[in-house]
Amino acid sequence: MPHDTPLISTIVGGLVLAFILGAIANRLKLPPLVGYLLAGILVGPHTPGYVADQDLAPELAEIGVILLMFGVGLHFSLKDLLSVRGVAVPGAVVQIAFATLLGWGLGALMGWPTGGSLVFGLALSVASTVVLLKALQERRLVETERGKIAVGWLIVEDLAMVLALVLIPAAASIGGGEHAPVEPLSAGLNRLFGLDLGIGGIIGMTLVKVALFVALMLVFGRKLIPWTMHRIAHTGSRELFRLGVLAIALGVAFGAAKLFGVSLALGAFFAGMVLAESELSHRAAQESLPLRDAFAVLFFVSVGMLFDPNILIEKPLPLLATVFIIVIGKSVAAFLIVLLFRKPAGTALTISASLGQIGEFSFILAALGVDLGLLPQEGRDLILAGAIISIILNPLLFFACDRMRPLLERPKREEAPVDAAEAPIEPAEPEDEIQPTSLSGHAILVGYGRVGSIVGQNLKSSGTPFLVIEDSEKRIEELATQGVETIIGNAAAREVLDLANLPGARSLVIAIPNAFEACSVAEYGRSVNPAILIVARAHSDAEVDELKQYGADTVIMGEREIAMGMVDRLAQVHHDSPAYEDGHGTDTIPGTAAAPSEKE
Repeated sequence: MPHDTPLISTIVGGLVLAFILGAIANRLKLPPLVGYLLAGILVGPHTPGYVADQDLAPELAEIGVILLMFGVGLHFSLKDLLSVRGVAVPGAVVQIAFATLLGWGLGALMGWPTGGSLVFGLALSVASTVVLLKALQERRLVETERGKIAVGWLIVEDLAMVLALVLIPAAASIGGGEHAPVEPLSAGLNRLFGLDLGIGGIIGMTLVKVALFVALMLVFGRKLIPWTMHRIAHTGSRELFRLGVLAIALGVAFGAAKLFGVSLALGAFFAGMVLAESELSHRAAQESLPLRDAFAVLFFVSVGMLFDPNILIEKPLPLLATVFIIVIGKSVAAFLIVLLFRKPAGTALTISASLGQIGEFSFILAALGVDLGLLPQEGRDLILAGAIISIILNPLLFFACDRMRPLLERPKREEAPVDAAEAPIEPAEPEDEIQPTSLSGHAILVGYGRVGSIVGQNLKSSGTPFLVIEDSEKRIEELATQGVETIIGNAAAREVLDLANLPGARSLVIAIPNAFEACSVAEYGRSVNPAILIVARAHSDAEVDELKQYGADTVIMGEREIAMGMVDRLAQVHHDSPAYEDGHGTDTIPGTAAAPSEKE
């Protein structure tokens, strides 16, 4: 072969196979990520045929983790993080300790040394960033209280694992190993002055560096990063803006890892969190979304590459015990911990389902344990197999929790009137109280961005009964202050639309810019109520045709409305047309022409 292209072949092989198998899995009503994992197994070293580069694939996957955490940070403010610290911090610490104890016990039963058993337990205690966030995003839970607790829990786990990655080599060297501490500052002091800080000093150094990084991001990053993005936006170059988003996400993550010893994921999260205070945060999230999804797929492919199917035959009982600890042990512990903090059962179930899997930090810990001679090769194989199986089972765990939730919450609602003293404790988070609307003959408005908000104000001023379906908690709070009935969730989900009483509605206004989801909403709306008026928005002739094909009666294309508004205004000067007030004609919805296609 004249040119060796491992990077290109790894990306092409991984994405093409992931697409094919993901589509097949979706066709079989399975989560697409099952197909992604199978694609990784097929291109891995343990199956015949093409073998992708095992060094490049994890690095490509790490980019996906960085972009995903950056995107979460864009929707997760410092206020949100502090609001859940009372549950996330102690909850994560107790859950890590419990899962580590279970893993240590299993390792001890298998005759492993104490150090290897502890590494094994730690690897089973930390959830996958990608899997957890993917599950929350698919269910539109990231901005809910349940989602905030889960993400805060995840951040605490990441911080704990950063500390563990520093302490494990130090503990190995103190225990008689040949590996010196890897913490750069303490190693430098040891080399220059012969000063041995020990484990206590290394812990202190690590905490100081993490605190310094957080302080720099909160003090200087909160001003510098938004200012930089605003300056780039003023250039008017979309390419530069997109490049700036990627440069900040990847640059801060890499710098945090190299300079402060913070994980790449945690560095990216704080970069997104400080940018969230800028008005450009939503646009930044949209610009990074395609790459975020593509590299997240490569993450699952890289996980599949590490899986050796022989472990299913050679070690069935230890593997079963490992999966039990991950899926059942961790989930039950998280569920009970959240209940102890007097949170609703729905919140406890969501947290427990979110944490019932392991991922990228587990692989790093397993590799480190093997390299240091603490963890046997068998332990790494069990961790990888447990990760694959738990990731595949995670959607089923969410499904089971959704089924259990009404059963666990019903007794509370029935007992509430009995004891009035407990009434203040009963209120649950908004997403736990969603009830079907009682409206009839109303309008259903999907999306309350800049287009939807103008439509909503017109409906309100005209006295038209309507409700809004929106998945942004901030907009939901804004609508609540205005007394507008809302349903939180993604309108593309049929169970959400069913709450809006489609059969009794007179009109359905689809104001979201995502044509794919808009078509899904229109199709379902038309199937439930053939007589309903469906009005949608589009940004191209192709989208207009597609929306009409799926049931929309009227489709407004923003660019065309902008052009018509300009033509009408010019006609006043050049052809003495009638007066044109504020650029709005009598047959034009006010504000329609001002709706850009990229920022909602």
